[in-house]
Amino acid sequence: MKKIKRLEEIAKLVDRAGTVTVAEIMDSMKVSDMTVRRDLIELEGQGILTRIHGGAKSNRQMSYRELPHEEKLFKNIEAKRQVAKKAVGLIEEGDTIFLGPGTSVEVLAEEIHREKLRVITNCMPIFNELFKKKSDTFQVFLLGGEMRETTQAFVGEMTNAMMDKMYYSKMFFSGNGIKNGMILTSSFEEAYTQKLALERSGESYLLIDSSKIGKEDFTPIAPLSEVTAVITDLSSDNVHEELEEYTQVFL
Repeated sequence: MKKIKRLEEIAKLVDRAGTVTVAEIMDSMKVSDMTVRRDLIELEGQGILTRIHGGAKSNRQMSYRELPHEEKLFKNIEAKRQVAKKAVGLIEEGDTIFLGPGTSVEVLAEEIHREKLRVITNCMPIFNELFKKKSDTFQVFLLGGEMRETTQAFVGEMTNAMMDKMYYSKMFFSGNGIKNGMILTSSFEEAYTQKLALERSGESYLLIDSSKIGKEDFTPIAPLSEVTAVITDLSSDNVHEELEEYTQVFL
């Protein structure tokens, strides 16, 4: 089992049980004592758990269920349309852009009408939407790999190897929550691929409807301070202030 996947599984195990021993993790993951202890140190550094004598305890035991793509798409759809209409104005003719997975970004894909554009994505529904618009000057590329069924996004070594060879003028992505200045999602592997795209983008824009602000999720993608701006729907002044503490906000 690859390290990113192993960390995700260990964190899920700790969150479900509340407290687990090193021996239980060794038995479940089929790895050595030393590997488990290194993994626990890394997860503790991310704030997911706290190491205790002989094991670890969860910092946020929760019963979170990630909604499937089809269910997410129509949740807060009008807010997502507001966000998409603001975001599309930032896309200029001739840009090379990366679109991360997420239903807010899928709604953005529907709004894109440019003559000359190069778009890269690792999300199948976004690729399918953009492929309808493909032309000699409107290019669309799908990064393959292992698909996560829940989000229909490709992740893993193959995806990341392709990502490592590309650079983007702009990135548009989403997340499942924003808490304490961190952008959060449900999968280590998906988060890692998004981080790679962030590192390779001249500008980066987080698309998120205001219902997700203040919500917690499994693992961080990146701090808000690392994105160019957050694009969200109209919301309260308190929400506005909470985001502006970390980055620019487009309301």
